[in-house]
Amino acid sequence: MFVHIGGDMSVRAASVTAVINLEEVPPSRKDVAEFINSEDEAGRLQYVTEEIPKTIVITDDKTYVSSISATVLLNRLESSGITPESAL
Repeated sequence: MFVHIGGDMSVRAASVTAVINLEEVPPSRKDVAEFINSEDEAGRLQYVTEEIPKTIVITDDKTYVSSISATVLLNRLESSGITPESAL
């Protein structure tokens, strides 16, 4: 089963390992910024929209930045039978 994560992007639900709610991450959390930078440098970061980022979706092979809220994405995943780790 696939889950729509924003824009025209859908990912295999079973490949999602974590969802990070960027709206809840305080600016002092440098580890999140470092993770995003390392994923970008490794060529694994993809923005699925040009809107304000709200969520990071981590899959087995790629990291996506989405404008869809973490709550909506988690609900979509749970309705597909998947319960990923919701980080932060």
